[in-house]
Amino acid sequence: MIETMVAEVLAELATLDDPKARAVNERHGDDHGVNLGALRAIAKRLKTQQDLAVALWATGDSAARLVALLICRPRAFGRDELDTMLREARTPKVQDWLVNYVVKKNPHAEELRLHWSADEDPVVASAGWALTVERVAKKPAGLDLDGLLDVIEQRMKEAPDRLQWAMNHCLAQIGISHADQRARAVAIGERLEVLKDYPTPPNCTSPYAPIWIAEMVRRQEPAPAGRS
Repeated sequence: MIETMVAEVLAELATLDDPKARAVNERHGDDHGVNLGALRAIAKRLKTQQDLAVALWATGDSAARLVALLICRPRAFGRDELDTMLREARTPKVQDWLVNYVVKKNPHAEELRLHWSADEDPVVASAGWALTVERVAKKPAGLDLDGLLDVIEQRMKEAPDRLQWAMNHCLAQIGISHADQRARAVAIGERLEVLKDYPTPPNCTSPYAPIWIAEMVRRQEPAPAGRS
């Protein structure tokens, strides 16, 4: 039964694969050509099915893995299982969905955050830093923010792209969420100049930390009172 369903999903995904979309995705390190809206529509139809999710993940196909991450039960995975899945998830979109849709909802998230952040593999480490961003924003109690800024200051400039991006996000989030650390976060961003020249589309916020921090803080400020 599961094997039949896997074959049907793979066949449907094959019909939806768009060479133009694949070419665009490949420029960002991904290797699938299925529109994400179409993936979500498939997942909505299938609903939650943990056994099917595990079987789809096992195919190794990125589009199938994205569907798997949408129909799985995040709390059903064990710590070692998630660790293995992350190390198998080498493309950015699969890793991003695994971390955000599954690991963050799993009871082993904090243990994995610490484990991954210290990993020598920069791709694995980037997942740990992504989880740290979540802690900085929503559950900062117990975090050593000064220590995080120390590591960012020492390592971010020379870090590989995906790890650098995750560390930069953490730097910005510290500055956005913690007023007492804001000046130091901005100063680190200005000194390192990471992503300072990143091409940013109109109406989008630059990922350069000083600009990112300033813009998000501005948005959090209360609107001026209107005239009576």
